[in-house]
Amino acid sequence: MTTRRDFLRTAAAGTAALGATALGFQPAVARTDRPRADAPLVVSTWDFGVETNEAAWTRLAAGDPALDAVIDGVAVAEADPDNHYVGLGGFPDRDGRVTLDACVMDHRGDAGAVACLEDVVHAAAVARAVMDRTPHVMLAGAGARRFALDAGFPRRDLLTPKAEAAWRTWLAEDGAYAPAINAESHDTIGMLAVDARGDLSGACTTSGLMWKMPGRVGDSPIIGAALYVDNKVGAACATGLGEAVVKTCGSFLVVENMRRGMEPEEACRDALQRIVDTNPDAGGIQVGYIAIARDGRVGGCALQEGFCFAVRDENGSRTTNASGPD
Repeated sequence: MTTRRDFLRTAAAGTAALGATALGFQPAVARTDRPRADAPLVVSTWDFGVETNEAAWTRLAAGDPALDAVIDGVAVAEADPDNHYVGLGGFPDRDGRVTLDACVMDHRGDAGAVACLEDVVHAAAVARAVMDRTPHVMLAGAGARRFALDAGFPRRDLLTPKAEAAWRTWLAEDGAYAPAINAESHDTIGMLAVDARGDLSGACTTSGLMWKMPGRVGDSPIIGAALYVDNKVGAACATGLGEAVVKTCGSFLVVENMRRGMEPEEACRDALQRIVDTNPDAGGIQVGYIAIARDGRVGGCALQEGFCFAVRDENGSRTTNASGPD
């Protein structure tokens, strides 16, 4: 099997394919730089990040903190009933219950999270409330729901008719479950932002894998897995199959790679290689990372083709599609 050192050396040389690896893994990589070191910037996973970025950009352009921007940004996806992988309208678990996971982290290193949250649309905002109003980092299940309702978040049934119909069709067919690569742009929105003060924050929110086992929690509410922010270095977030991200502490690893001097895309690539090195099934799953360095350099990388991320800065909005192996 190709070592991580060999992998990075080969990738840096611009090799088109890594046939020496057991899976023939060649990650999808893309990079973009912001126009000025002091300019606000927001980046998010998948093409639906374009709309969410605009909401975040409104806050950043007004001079608001990055944390406010990412909360407002991901709220757009959470409230969209046609996005079946985030918030309202999310596909349910095997028992027909929609449960949400989310986390946030700010420039001070403060963090909050919720897991298996029911009946509240804006899980990322609840995660922020956990950070701001409690001595804890994460609340889960019935405790998270009670906290959210007590904090004034409105109660709402998250299972929409479309999502319920899809669930019932799945039940009627065979009720089998297997992760699907890039299924409907997958299951998570992760967002990173830097504000006019140069401070970083991030948020990650999801309804998780469709038809998951009741109680399943992926990477999305776990600081260091789905999201990590270090204001002196940079920030990273993940999307894709959460189990693979959790087992490699993915976003933390990406940030630590940048701390050691790697470019954002190189840092993401190395974290993905860690998955390949330790997971014999890596050829059949998707994981994508995006990262932003302290000075605004941005990179993204994925195990498989089909991953994209959206960027918004003072020059406008753009989506970067990264190609996988031929």
